[in-house]
Amino acid sequence: MVRSLVDLLTTHAAHHPDRTAYRYLVTGDCDGEIQEISYGRLAERARSVAAWLQERGLAGSRAMLLYPPGPEFICGYLGCLAAGVVAVPGVPPQGRAQNHRALTRMKRLIADADAKVILGGREVITALSGMVEHLPDLADVTLVVTEDIPDEAAASWREPDLTADSVAFLQYTSGSTSAPRGVMVTHGNLLDNERVITERMGHTPDTIAEYGHEMFVSWLPVYHDMGLIGPVLNTVYLGVTATLFSPLHFLQQPRRWLTAIDRYRPHTSGGPNFAYELCLKHTGPEPLDDLDLSSWKVAFNGAEPVRAATLRRFTETFAPAGFRREALYPCYGLAEATLMVTGSTVTTPPTLLRASETGPHAGQADAAAVSSGRPGPDVTVTIADPEQREELPEGEIGEIWVRGASVAKGYWRNVLATRETFRAILTGHEGRFLRTGDLGFLRDGELFVTGRLKDLIVIDGRNHYPQDLELTAEMSHPALRPGCTAAFSVDGGDGDGGRGDGADAGAGSDAGAGAIGEQAVLVAEIAPDAAGEAEKITDVVRSAIGEAHGLSVRDVVLVRPGTIPKTSSGKIQRHASRAAYLGGTLAVIDAPALS
Repeated sequence: MVRSLVDLLTTHAAHHPDRTAYRYLVTGDCDGEIQEISYGRLAERARSVAAWLQERGLAGSRAMLLYPPGPEFICGYLGCLAAGVVAVPGVPPQGRAQNHRALTRMKRLIADADAKVILGGREVITALSGMVEHLPDLADVTLVVTEDIPDEAAASWREPDLTADSVAFLQYTSGSTSAPRGVMVTHGNLLDNERVITERMGHTPDTIAEYGHEMFVSWLPVYHDMGLIGPVLNTVYLGVTATLFSPLHFLQQPRRWLTAIDRYRPHTSGGPNFAYELCLKHTGPEPLDDLDLSSWKVAFNGAEPVRAATLRRFTETFAPAGFRREALYPCYGLAEATLMVTGSTVTTPPTLLRASETGPHAGQADAAAVSSGRPGPDVTVTIADPEQREELPEGEIGEIWVRGASVAKGYWRNVLATRETFRAILTGHEGRFLRTGDLGFLRDGELFVTGRLKDLIVIDGRNHYPQDLELTAEMSHPALRPGCTAAFSVDGGDGDGGRGDGADAGAGSDAGAGAIGEQAVLVAEIAPDAAGEAEKITDVVRSAIGEAHGLSVRDVVLVRPGTIPKTSSGKIQRHASRAAYLGGTLAVIDAPALS
């Protein structure tokens, strides 16, 4: 009986020790330096790390993983699983601009997870060792360069006593929240979600044989659930080969992604919607004769709103290179469900509904709704009234609720949040449901995601909590009224944002008429006597949000007191604020007009 991915790794290493598990493009280029690790070598390194952890009595404790992109992270992650240690993937501090944010988040995660050891690459661990006097939290944490653990340690590895309910790792929800939540993903959750991914994406034995085990190309960050659970761990689950490279190398030259697909001819590759837009943005009018994308059968698109226009333009642009519309694969998932919940049907184009077909509550009237596919096998998806907790009829928009063996155990050391999110009861149904916080509707068994109940802002694949942006803005200048700021996102193609002249749209950022994806907008109330400083206040707010969150704001709108809609209990109504912004009905304070 398979209890964990470690059992499958052991099987693959025994039967196919020389098969390449992962190929890593060090420079992001297919003709540059390449690192490869076989299943035999991967199993040996995972056992070495596991034995080191076991010998120090760390089974059951948490280990923070701080690695640069590359195979060493995978060895460390699987080493934790093989030791019965709970892995905690994190973002290593790197670069001066990101250093403060990454360090702050790292400290929060170490404290929340009560991590006893940090496993990482040599540069990261060396850097952290020099910060111990400035980071008291690190004083009691053991720092380990896992590549220095000798291969001989593998001989003392002992199989851990694991059950399906044993926690494998903590997937911390991404974003800039000051209260990170670690999703407890068990070994049973992992195996079940790999089963769901395998079934929904058509990773059958015949397909694997047809592709010569070359199944994935991925640049997605491995500390994020989409990059980890998908390309990295489904590779181990199936015993196939994945080609990986750094997210930074993709962002620098998006064409590298397509070139790698052309070279290694994988079955499956994908990313958030913005990744497809970046490829379009960086593709000129020149012929695509040097590119062959005909092998690409599953081009998954998830983690943020899937845009019908993006799907159409990507197909039209890359059809000459052999890309087929049937390969487009919108999907939906979340960390609380390990990853995948629904996915499209392989070899069938995604279902699109015109605005007139989505009903009066579907939101964007000028865009088609894109289906995120059907639930995986033994996964139940229902649409519920979040207040009445009753199932809604087909076609009605409500909160997406999920039930199945992939739904995680709960939030680490957060009983209240676990009860509210993972233990929901639906009238007339047995069992507990996961409340996703996302809005959507079902049509002919397919899920259409329409929005975010919790107002989460997703920009370029990164999550931002509006309350964090609002607090940063209000603290940046005394003219902003406390508790009277609303942050939300709008589509980059939403015209001039309801400002009339659109003068501020995109100032200080890449936003504007040619903007892509979602972009952040902030509306803040100020006293009328501060109108003369409106331009200065706007600049200060932009700068503060950029520095604290690494986010370029599309628009900062200063409005009169009492403008921002609130509930009867005084909570900001962000959806209503967004509607007023787009409709041009905000009482805007405009310094030039008042002078």
